[in-house]
Amino acid sequence: MSNDNKSIHEFDFSLICEYFSSMERQGPGSPQASLKALSFIDNLNSESRIIDLGCGTGGQTMTLAQIAPGNITGIDLFPEFIRLFNQNAEKLNLQERVKGETGSMDALTFQEEELDLIWSEGAIYNIGFEKGLTEWRKFLKTGGYIVVSEASWFTGERPEEIEKFWIDAYPEIDTIPNKVAQLQKTGYIPVASFILPENCWTEYFYQPQVSAQEIFLKKYAGNPTVEALIASERREAELYSKYKAFYGYVFYIGKKI
Repeated sequence: MSNDNKSIHEFDFSLICEYFSSMERQGPGSPQASLKALSFIDNLNSESRIIDLGCGTGGQTMTLAQIAPGNITGIDLFPEFIRLFNQNAEKLNLQERVKGETGSMDALTFQEEELDLIWSEGAIYNIGFEKGLTEWRKFLKTGGYIVVSEASWFTGERPEEIEKFWIDAYPEIDTIPNKVAQLQKTGYIPVASFILPENCWTEYFYQPQVSAQEIFLKKYAGNPTVEALIASERREAELYSKYKAFYGYVFYIGKKI
């Protein structure tokens, strides 16, 4: 396999973490898209318990916390992301009700029916869409909500180059109707689904990487692993530009029955 085809998941985690920690977002999204998803949630009050799984440094979490009442716990595998998450909460004076913890989304320690809202932007793929929906459901109260953004196909068929890229990177990618069916099958009412606008990829995810890539390449000049990581990120951006009519991120919002 050439470096060009390497999935980001094959790189050294500490390097990936350092690269993405300099950015507000570790995946496609925007404050506007997060708030649109939040607008479908009607069960929150000051006592509500909310978790953000795969929260990264908390770009989307801080957006939620400024609008949604209740206490929010961000959970991520990377301690450095959580350090920055808690720093960001303090900067916004949210530390009383927004806390980051290092942990794994497939080993959650919450009580059954403890949570009012489970949020996860661009991260459920780590455990798998259907598996995450199934396993996390027990932690939600009846009438509680799950909100996830997930890579999805927009069309029934697509060009071979992009199909191969995604099947290698994430075999569970599927069409929107099939994802909604999974949401229903795993015990949720499918409240809403909507495609994230293109600027969630361009303005909020790929553009901020351009300067970060230059800094990283200078810092690690001659390091083949870093060069391969940057090449992989640049290729992903090029593929998006070329094939964005066929795929993107979709917010899926479900209510526990």
